[in-house]
Parts: sequence; C-alpha cells; structure tokens
Amino acid sequence: MQYHQYLGLDKVLTSQQPMSEAQGRAAHDEMLFIITHQAYELWFKQILHELDSVLALFSQERIDEKDMGSIVLRLERITEIQKLLVDQIRVLETMTPLDFLEFRDLLYPASGFQSFQFRLVEIKLGLRSSQRLTYNQASYDSQLLPDQAKSVQQAESELSLFEGVERWLSRTPFLRMDAFNFWDSYRQAVIKMYQQDRQKLKENSFLSPDEVNIRSQQIDRAEESFQVLFNEEAFERAREQGHWRLSHRALQGALLIQLYRNQPILQLPFRLITALVDMDELFTTWRYRHALMAKRMLGSKVGTGGSSGFHYLLEASEKHKVFSDFFQLTTFFIPRSALPNLPREAELQLGFF
Repeated sequence: MQYHQYLGLDKVLTSQQPMSEAQGRAAHDEMLFIITHQAYELWFKQILHELDSVLALFSQERIDEKDMGSIVLRLERITEIQKLLVDQIRVLETMTPLDFLEFRDLLYPASGFQSFQFRLVEIKLGLRSSQRLTYNQASYDSQLLPDQAKSVQQAESELSLFEGVERWLSRTPFLRMDAFNFWDSYRQAVIKMYQQDRQKLKENSFLSPDEVNIRSQQIDRAEESFQVLFNEEAFERAREQGHWRLSHRALQGALLIQLYRNQPILQLPFRLITALVDMDELFTTWRYRHALMAKRMLGSKVGTGGSSGFHYLLEASEKHKVFSDFFQLTTFFIPRSALPNLPREAELQLGFF
C-alpha cells in the first residue's frame, strides 16, 4: 500500500472546485474557504465516529466498568477536536471581508446551516427539536437533501448521549449504602452550612442593619433553591417548566460524583461529566466565534442561506446547549470541608474494595 493511495489523496486533493474559477474571475481566498469547511466536515465525521461508539456502549442495559475508560477517552478526544474547530476560525479570519465579497454571491443559497453531519452531531448529543431556533420560519430539516432529512429524523428517534448519560447516572449505586445515605447526609450538611452563615452574619459587627438585612435575604434565597432540590415534587414541577432536564435520581448521582470525585471509583465518572461540560462549552464557544466572524465579514447583511446571519448564530450559541444541567449543578456545591465524612465501610466500597 502506498501513502497516496491509502489516504485517497487523488479524490481529496481534487475536490476543491472554486466557483469563481468556473466563472472566469478567480478569487484567491475561495480556496481557503473551501478547504476550511471541508476540514470541518472531516472532523465532524470523526466526532460522529466517536459518538456512535459511545452510544453503542450506553445503549446496553448495564455498562461494564471496563468500558468506562473507552467512553471517557473518546469523549475527551471529541473535546480536543472541538478545540481545533475553534482554532480554524482564526485561519479563516485571515480572509478579509473584501476578499470574501469577491466570491460570496456565488454561494447562494448554500449555507453552513445545511451541514448534514453537524445536524447529526447535535441530535446525537441530545439537542431536542423543541430547543431549536426556527431557520427562515421553516423546520431545520427542510434545508437538507431528502435522504439527509430522513436520516436526521431517524436519529431523533434513537438514543442520544444525554439520554444515555441520564440513564447511567440514575443507576449510580452509592447513593444509599448500608453505612452511608448520601442524600440525607448532604441535606444535613446544607442545613448546617446555612445555620453557620446566619450565625456569622449575626456576629458581624462591621455591617449596618441594612447590610445585614440584604445579606440575610440572600441567604434565604440561596437556601430556598436548595429546598427545591430536596423536595422531589417541587423539583418535578421545576423540571416540567424547563428549569431542569435531568431526572431527580440522575441529578443526585451527578452531585455525588462531583462532590466525592476524589474517591477512586468516582474518578472516571467525574472525568466523563467534565468532558460533557467541556463539549457544551466548546460548541457554545465555536458558535459564538462563528457569529463574531459573520459580523466581521458581513456586518448586518443577510447570510448566504437567507438567515439573519450574526443574530441567528449568536442566539443559537446560547440556546442550543445540551448539558446545561451540569453547569447549573455547581450552584449546589458546598465546600469540601463541609462535606459529610464517609464512614470507613463506605470508603472501602468507593475504593473498588
């Protein structure tokens, strides 16, 4: 096997066909534009390759502990690819707005919104149809080719990474051990923490009565948010209103993993949650940088696909998040020094004993 043949470089290196050349007025920077977007699509293909392997493992009724390392490694690989996606924008921005205008009109009505692979990535991660911004007042799949539209519709009916992770978290086995009930102990620690905060506030002679009142109200509001967490019915109402997406049981598992991450058996689960947070943050960053680039290149012009350009991309960067529950969960972290101590028997269980 020869290098050139193995990589199929005859096809790869001849797949750049600038429209401006075909029109007889070659625009130098169109080659950069094509190659950058082809590179994006190649990386999307690799992300889908990793996601499909992870989803196959999460689709099992039980996940073998030996597979957790593979899952975490593949998710961390995706985050490294995402960093490249963000960095590629810097290369694309070496093209000036005037250089882009030399060939932009030849692209109509093609748009990055029609990237079939990126739509699949979003779906497989767990982006719901109800979350999506409407694109030109039409369903997002109306912009795809017919066979592609069928594929994304099929993907929407299959297990997503969010759903797989939620099912896995809901099976967290250490929430109630013979020697340790995490949820009860955590609730008592939270109550104690706020009692101490009120006592410190009461003893603080440097604050005026108005300042004491303001800080007391802040403590009350913070404690109320915890009460929703400890009341499953109140939590379900908040979930129905869209404040949470994870189930109550899955959320408890995620909190245990985050708060006791130093325990040996929880280190891989902690890295998994961290990778999910990184993925959401990096795709948000990528969308936001894309929005800034659109503003830089187009100003207030309409995008090539007919969208509102900058404003659509900016809104999508905020709305098209999947794992925002894990960001919100940090509200309920307490200092490590305030965590309930684990009994010896519980430490043995969390140490693979």
